[in-house]
Amino acid sequence: MLTRRALITRGGAAGTGVLFLWTARPAEAAASEEAAAPVLASTKSIPLGGGKIVQGKYVITQPKKGVFKCFSAKCTHMGCTVASVSNGRINCPCHGSQYNASTGAVVRGPAKRALSRKRIKVVKGKISLA
Repeated sequence: MLTRRALITRGGAAGTGVLFLWTARPAEAAASEEAAAPVLASTKSIPLGGGKIVQGKYVITQPKKGVFKCFSAKCTHMGCTVASVSNGRINCPCHGSQYNASTGAVVRGPAKRALSRKRIKVVKGKISLA
């Protein structure tokens, strides 16, 4: 037969275990999400001095050999999706804004703000979000 004190003590210990498991779970989930980050492109598909629009969300460039940059593909002027990368510039087809393919900075307006930079990782020739 369990006394009231024994129930409280055992319940407290069980609660601590549940709390421990609950707090450990988000870290495990984050680690598995990082490991499972989808591949956006292969390094071979990004031309040197050019770039590629990926999923209509990202623009990945290779301004120098082996250096890859990723930015939002959403123009900061009116929200159009940029369409191409050429001559070191990311080009928006809607109103002619151009961005530096290495930094995302505005080269020619009407856009006034740079493209937002996205963190990426390159592993074994595959580019994914970091």
